[in-house]
Amino acid sequence: MDNWRKSSYSGEGDGNECVEIANSPTHTAVRDSKVPARATLTFPAKAFAPFLEALKAQP
Repeated sequence: MDNWRKSSYSGEGDGNECVEIANSPTHTAVRDSKVPARATLTFPAKAFAPFLEALKAQP
């Protein structure tokens, strides 16, 4: 995946305190912006929205 983008919440400068995501028609990938060459988490596209909702529900 080539189209990595950072969260709008990452702040000014390099935005080193965030994750990046990339979308394809079938999958969404997530990686740490500090070490982009390391492993990514990859989700089926239909599973990513429920994953985000579960994260938002955490206290």
